[in-house]
Amino acid sequence: MDNEREIMTVAQVADYLQISEVTTYKLVQDGRIPGFKIGRHWRVRKEDLKEHIAKLEHGEHL
Repeated sequence: MDNEREIMTVAQVADYLQISEVTTYKLVQDGRIPGFKIGRHWRVRKEDLKEHIAKLEHGEHL
């Protein structure tokens, strides 16, 4: 996987976070991971994901 990819698929996010694709899909769909839809497919901006992780590391509950 290209670690510098700006836009990530659910599968790439799952791999990045080391969790299942099913769990990742649910988290994105529920808005607990920031994402957007292109047609029927969810995408996540890598920068948004990094910011989200930083907030979680500082104890914010999202």
